[in-house]
Amino acid sequence: MSEFSVLEMEQGNNGHGKIEIAPEVIEVIAGIAASEVEGVASMRGNFATGVVERLGKKNHGKGVKVELTESGIKVDVYCMMKFGVSIPSVAGKVQDNIRQALLNMTALDAEEVNIHVVGIQFENHKNEPESIDTEI
Repeated sequence: MSEFSVLEMEQGNNGHGKIEIAPEVIEVIAGIAASEVEGVASMRGNFATGVVERLGKKNHGKGVKVELTESGIKVDVYCMMKFGVSIPSVAGKVQDNIRQALLNMTALDAEEVNIHVVGIQFENHKNEPESIDTEI
């Protein structure tokens, strides 16, 4: 399997030129579509994306890997789910949302949309100070 650096779209012979879409664009579309689904807590990133986000730049492609092959587009999404949700249900909604977003924005249909659940995020409760009884 050979990797392509851009995806060329077939638009017929209209004489206006060609349309190319970089894999990074597909990563951003898939990342935003995945994070919109209720039940997804966050997308997995690496150290570099964490540093970039601390500097103020949002990385919308975080947690998404796109592979362009001769057989089609394969999207791998790495995300954390919220505690208490149905993982199969939320993962199915993420797959549907990504497929629909790619179809609407690029007219491309993904061959595979693979969801990798890498963790569960629990609710963050504020830690209230405990009262300590001291005896003299």
